[in-house]
Amino acid sequence: MARAALVPDGGLRMGTPQGRWVLLATVLGSSLAMLDATVVTVALERIGTDLDAGFADLQWTVNAYTLTLASLILMGGSLGDRFGRRRVFVVGTVWFAAASLLCGVAPDIGTLVAARALQGVGGALLTPGSLAIISASFSGVDRAAAVGAWSGLGGVAAAVGPFLGGWLVGWDWRLVFLVNLPLAAVVVVVALRHVPESQDPEAARHLDWPGTALVVAGLGALTYGLTAAGEPGRGPGVWGWVAAGLVALAAFAAVQRRSPAPLVPPALFASRQFTATNAVTLLVYAALGVVFVLLVLHLQVVAGFEPLPAGTAVLPVTALMLLFSARVGALAQRIGPRPLLTAGPLVVAAGVLLMTRIGPGASYLADVLPATAVFGAGLTLLVAPLTATVLDSAPDRFAGAASGVNNAVARAGGLLAVAVVPVVAGIGGTDYTDPVIFGAGFRTAMLVCAGLLVAGAVLGGVLVRRPLDTAEPGRERRIPLEQCPRRGLSGTQVHPRQPASEAGEKRR
Repeated sequence: MARAALVPDGGLRMGTPQGRWVLLATVLGSSLAMLDATVVTVALERIGTDLDAGFADLQWTVNAYTLTLASLILMGGSLGDRFGRRRVFVVGTVWFAAASLLCGVAPDIGTLVAARALQGVGGALLTPGSLAIISASFSGVDRAAAVGAWSGLGGVAAAVGPFLGGWLVGWDWRLVFLVNLPLAAVVVVVALRHVPESQDPEAARHLDWPGTALVVAGLGALTYGLTAAGEPGRGPGVWGWVAAGLVALAAFAAVQRRSPAPLVPPALFASRQFTATNAVTLLVYAALGVVFVLLVLHLQVVAGFEPLPAGTAVLPVTALMLLFSARVGALAQRIGPRPLLTAGPLVVAAGVLLMTRIGPGASYLADVLPATAVFGAGLTLLVAPLTATVLDSAPDRFAGAASGVNNAVARAGGLLAVAVVPVVAGIGGTDYTDPVIFGAGFRTAMLVCAGLLVAGAVLGGVLVRRPLDTAEPGRERRIPLEQCPRRGLSGTQVHPRQPASEAGEKRR
């Protein structure tokens, strides 16, 4: 029997050998999904050139991964609670590695897109389990310290991503995917030897497969229709896919109201604050999804940057968030989230507008750094308060579901925006190979993104009212902001469901 199986849930301590092993496995596992989202955008231009792909193909290289990840991440958390968090985490890691191998050897763009979709399935299995394992394995102050270490080390991984991606693409874009294999092997070995298994004895016995199928079909059809609308020669039939996607998502909402164990508990949306913060999340992360995909392409195609400097151009964003997120979180506790959820998107929008100045022969110091610094300052003001407000708006028993829903909303926002905003901006076909056409489309796309961010600021200012930690009748305890994980740039992190041991203490 593995030694990890002998350690009871919640019995690990920070600073012990096994505690460090658990942190290594969970941080490295979650970093796989985070790094992949970062480094692939750096590789898009080389992928398109090597595989003779059009811009729609590059959109699908990003969106196929995001589609399956966003659609299945809630089910991934449910599977971990039901069948064992370590088991599902390991299965997801192995799945992710196998799909990464297929990406790395893909002979054509169709195979690469299919493999990216499979990668997203693996990511949906391993991502929720990472933080849930920490919550179930540690207890008390050790749990808070472990979550903080997980968050900080994950931020370091986010900072390393652009360097790693740019350096690997300089050799061969296929290495961006193949580097996942040795990392995944380390995760699997450490998890099997040192990570304790945990389950939720109160988890639903019947999983919501109909709801999962409907959300996959809905987001898939909607994304396909919106992406195809930008391809030359496509007729009005593409809007049939959009209509089918909307119908499937409406059916998903209906199924959730009747399901005995819904992926999305309808009671969550009884809170106006929860609904409002998710609306802000949708708009903000829609804009972010487009910016992070198009900016790196723009720097390479229009400004003439090599992959490494193009990838590291957004490093100030990560640096600012690592340095100041905790202070902004403390500020949100004192003044409430509303001012920050209003000011943050506006500052991000200002950074996006500054990006329209980046043109042929742009200077990093004069043109790129000011834009990314303002952009990063806005995200620093926004992200921690948004995470805390989502969790604060839900009863404690729904903390995991609330964070999971917000995670899915963020990823779905980016997914749909990457499909539709380039269409609105007139980017399609092989436009990404023409600096003049792509540059004009990029400026239009950034104006659209700035509009989305301003709309998010308006919603935050009008609809988010209650300060953090203000009790309502029937509400349970809030989760302290310092225990809320920070988000990665590609979407929100998943907050674990309340461990069974802690729930039992509350009942007693």
